[in-house]
Amino acid sequence: MIARRVPAAFAALALGFGLVACTSQVGGQATPSSSVPATASPTADPGNPFAGLNPCTMLDQALAGEGFPKAEPAVADPTHSCRTSKPTSGDTPGQDVGLVLQAGGNYKDNVNNPAQASDGKVNGRPAVEEQEPLHVAGQCAVRFQVRDSRALLSISFGSDTAGACKKVEDVAPKVEPLLPKNN
Repeated sequence: MIARRVPAAFAALALGFGLVACTSQVGGQATPSSSVPATASPTADPGNPFAGLNPCTMLDQALAGEGFPKAEPAVADPTHSCRTSKPTSGDTPGQDVGLVLQAGGNYKDNVNNPAQASDGKVNGRPAVEEQEPLHVAGQCAVRFQVRDSRALLSISFGSDTAGACKKVEDVAPKVEPLLPKNN
């Protein structure tokens, strides 16, 4: 039971803290493997760059073809966050993926594990990546700058932190084009 609760707890906490992800250096060389269509055009609310966007639709688009079930609103903040999970299969650990859209939050705030965080870029967009943001093996997250706000992509990958970071580095370039532009 504990192993199954860790990913759910990670997703819930990630919503409130705006975590980051992986290796000690982001590097910023990630490029999307394919073009992903935008989800919706945001409304003209200058205070909320995410107005009109659905994080579940965005997560489903970014994970298309990877065997994840349809994303569902997260319990902690169902209007602004979504998650999806798939169970362990053979040698591949279970995976829990969450996306949070936080209007007004700085993407560099609330780094829980600064020793494992680094600045970088995803498709040219400023981002922070953090390994084990909740000090639990198997977690990795990326926070993207979206104007004066942030988007958070978090992944739990069993107890394999390196695997979680690889996965977040694969998914982040697919999420980035779905976010509102910074200009």
